[in-house]
Amino acid sequence: MRNSSRSAVDPFIVMDVMEAARRAEAAGRRIIHMEVGQPGTAAPKGAQAAVADRMARDPMGYTVALGLPELRARIAKLYETWYNVDLNPDRVIVTAGSSAAFLLAFTALFDNDDRVGIGAPGYPSYRQILTALGLRPVVIETAAENRLQPTPADMPRDLAGLLVASPANPTGTMLDRAALAALIHRAQAQGTAFISDEIYHGIEYERKAVSALEISDDVYVINSFSKYFSMTGWRIGWMVVPDSHVRTIERLAQNMFICAPHVSQIAALAALDCDEELRANLAVYTENRRLMLDGLPRAGFANIAPPDGAFYVYADVSDLTSDSRAFAAEILEQAGVAVTPGLDFDTARGAGTLRFSYARSTADIREGLQRLRDFIGRR
Repeated sequence: MRNSSRSAVDPFIVMDVMEAARRAEAAGRRIIHMEVGQPGTAAPKGAQAAVADRMARDPMGYTVALGLPELRARIAKLYETWYNVDLNPDRVIVTAGSSAAFLLAFTALFDNDDRVGIGAPGYPSYRQILTALGLRPVVIETAAENRLQPTPADMPRDLAGLLVASPANPTGTMLDRAALAALIHRAQAQGTAFISDEIYHGIEYERKAVSALEISDDVYVINSFSKYFSMTGWRIGWMVVPDSHVRTIERLAQNMFICAPHVSQIAALAALDCDEELRANLAVYTENRRLMLDGLPRAGFANIAPPDGAFYVYADVSDLTSDSRAFAAEILEQAGVAVTPGLDFDTARGAGTLRFSYARSTADIREGLQRLRDFIGRR
């Protein structure tokens, strides 16, 4: 049977690394996971309790396409608490993870063959989803002196859209208010739609991340319960769109997804009030970050930039390898530590970089760093 040209997307390399790690574990090895951006903690206990209670008394069928009204209202309240933004809940759309939000946003905003700018290094699925939708990802190579974030000077003038992440994956770097505003204003002046990926908000260390909604209402903002709220497998996220786009998104969501999983919406609503547990998770990431910034240079990975948020360290390993994929496989085989090759995030320069995730337990991070030190020492 024939395949579409749109389906010819690259693999998500980190998923291949996860599979290789799974096979090693199935063979009896203990693997330290520094490859995947997944919290080592479960969904908050309050979320689990809410689901158990609801399942006992509610069949939980379809919800309306835009999500449970009480969840949309509670998400809007989060913007008041975190950013002092007065947000109309009608603008909040609950989605089946941030991945569904990207599909909806790209479909609502862009026509076939439109050019959409994305920074490199950056989350690889941006590029692949755009390609699968018949759009043209325009990779913007970012510079180390700009903390691997795009600047207005980097923007081509013929973009239909610009997608920016802060904190970013894989670098953990953030844009301050002035830098984010400069990008938004340049995009708007050029007639370029601006999409802000804010799924790592809440996981910040020395300063609060800035939401695009603090600067403009004429933006798309995408977020998720996967990271800060520790609910990756629940596949629940949200997006905020301008008032005039709500009905467009609603029509698309009705047809593409019907609704986000009802059970996950119940869990998400409760998770928003689990502040104490979520702050405890952040304290673990903070300690893990400290260990990584101290331990990676000691292990031989010295060319790193401290992340402002998220739970990743992106390392230049060009002094150690010219093939990050083979190097990651060597580390997994010889050290029992799974890490992600930079080729996932930057096809042009990623052969000389690795991403280390520190989302797991502090004990795992300590052991992983020791294994990396031993591995480099033997090499």
